[in-house]
Amino acid sequence: MCTDIVQGALPALLPFLKERFSLSYAVTGSLLMAAHLTSSVIQPFFGYVTDRRPFPALLPLGLAVSGLGVALVPLAPSFGWLVAFVMFTGLGTAAFHPEGFKATACIVSEKRATGMSLFSVGGNLGFAIGAPAAIFLVSRHGLPGASALLLPAAAAALMFLPALPPIRSRIQSVSTEPRGNAMTGVSRPLYAVSLIVLIVVLRSWTQLGLATYIPFLYRAKLASDPAFVATLLFIFLGAGTVGTVVGGPLADRFGHRRLLFASLALQVPLVFLFLHSTGWVVFALAALLGGTIVSTFSVTIVMAQELFPKRMATASGAIAGFAIGTGGVGVTLLGVVADRYGVPAATQLINFLPVLGCALALLLPLPWKTGDSRA
Repeated sequence: MCTDIVQGALPALLPFLKERFSLSYAVTGSLLMAAHLTSSVIQPFFGYVTDRRPFPALLPLGLAVSGLGVALVPLAPSFGWLVAFVMFTGLGTAAFHPEGFKATACIVSEKRATGMSLFSVGGNLGFAIGAPAAIFLVSRHGLPGASALLLPAAAAALMFLPALPPIRSRIQSVSTEPRGNAMTGVSRPLYAVSLIVLIVVLRSWTQLGLATYIPFLYRAKLASDPAFVATLLFIFLGAGTVGTVVGGPLADRFGHRRLLFASLALQVPLVFLFLHSTGWVVFALAALLGGTIVSTFSVTIVMAQELFPKRMATASGAIAGFAIGTGGVGVTLLGVVADRYGVPAATQLINFLPVLGCALALLLPLPWKTGDSRA
């Protein structure tokens, strides 16, 4: 939760950073890309290292680095330093997540989608808290007030220290147990995980694109009533917590691939309605859309882990890394469209992303449910 408070705060800080440094939409979006590409490129590397040797110290270390990075962002003296601090924040995320996903998989030996969803609840809750927390701090204390986001990350890092020995022991004991490929009948695991990565890319672009451009769509409201935008962001991102809790058990019961396809199909009408609605309906649709998008976050990680059971941290890093990193690329591309055609035109492009995701889900060479021979 405390790690992803930092990730959730960055999109909410973009309008304030855009104004301070007089940036275009495309350059503003590139800040998010800088943070997310850092974690995307490096996260699989951290996963590879921890697959070879457990390194749970990365959990508190990653927390501390991400917290320090977000504390320095509002204090950046120039645009160059701003980019450096934003990338430093992404480095902390890259260090934390692969070992966190692997530790969770080792602790929960059965019904991994359910267990992974419980772990992911913290991340989704933190992502939801980060945006309104950043707006609250900046609206009352100016941009430097956002440096207070360091406090929860530092507190969580300290709390991790006494838990490191039992976490290391559990990882070592499970890693020595023989475990076959849980995805029986899958002859092309690399092809399958590549399609999953592409689906995660599209899902990330959808969520992060909406989270980034909601403050710009309601920019007039942001100036006159910051609570409106903060509440809308909290509902959209916070609903992911509920979606994560519900998605894991549903995937274990009905099948990972079935839930993935259903989630993508539901996003198509929900995104369209959300972008064309007003009044209280916007908040209701934000909740439904946010929960639907994030319901498969833990499911896709478990699918990758079961395709490569001996490289769980690497597989987790690839999925989570691409989910974070490519979302930043998508926001930058949307920024180019927003500069030329306006923010509303850029957000309309988001509606096509889950359509492509549905097509890829139909191509997955995986059973609709584990133990089902039909692909």
